[in-house]
Amino acid sequence: MSKGTTMQFGRYYEEFEVGAVYRHWPGKTVTEYDDHLFCLLTMNHHPLHMDAHYAATASQFKRNVVVGNYIYSLLLGMSVPDVSGRAIANLEVESLRHVAPTFHGDTIYGETTVLDKRESASKPDRGVVSVETRGYNQDGTLVCVFRRRVMVPTRAYAAAAVPDGVDPERPSFPEPR
Repeated sequence: MSKGTTMQFGRYYEEFEVGAVYRHWPGKTVTEYDDHLFCLLTMNHHPLHMDAHYAATASQFKRNVVVGNYIYSLLLGMSVPDVSGRAIANLEVESLRHVAPTFHGDTIYGETTVLDKRESASKPDRGVVSVETRGYNQDGTLVCVFRRRVMVPTRAYAAAAVPDGVDPERPSFPEPR
C-alpha cells in the first residue's frame, strides 16, 4: 500500500533562506458574513464594520470596512503552511500596519519575505526566523503588512521528537486499519 505524497507544512530552520519570498495561495474573498462573524466573536461592534447605514452616511468610505484584525488573522493563517507550520512558538509581532481599507467582496492574497534568521543562543535544536507578511487585494493594492518572529525546530529536533517508526512529517496521523 502506498504511503502517499507528503505535502510540506511549514519549514525546518535549515530550510529558511534570508530573502526568500513565499506567495500564499489560494486567496480568500472576504464576505460580509466573514466580517460580521469575526466582529461578533471578538466583541468589536463598531458601526463602521456592522452597520451599513452608518457606514454609508457617516464614514468617508460610504460602505462597511472589514475589521483590520480579521485581515491580519487571515494573512497569518495563509502563511502557516509556508512559514510557521512547524513552529515551536510564535514569539512576537514586531509591527502591524493596515495600509488601505478592505471591503466586503475583496479578495486577499498574501506573501511573506524572510528577513533574518539566527540560531537559538540557549538551545541548539532550534532557531528564530524573522519574516514580513504583506497582504494585497485583487487589484494589487497593499492592505496590510506585519513583521513577526517565529521559533522553528531544526531537522535534528524533529528527528528526536518522534518515536521510532513514526512519520516525523505527520506525527499524529493514525495508522489506517
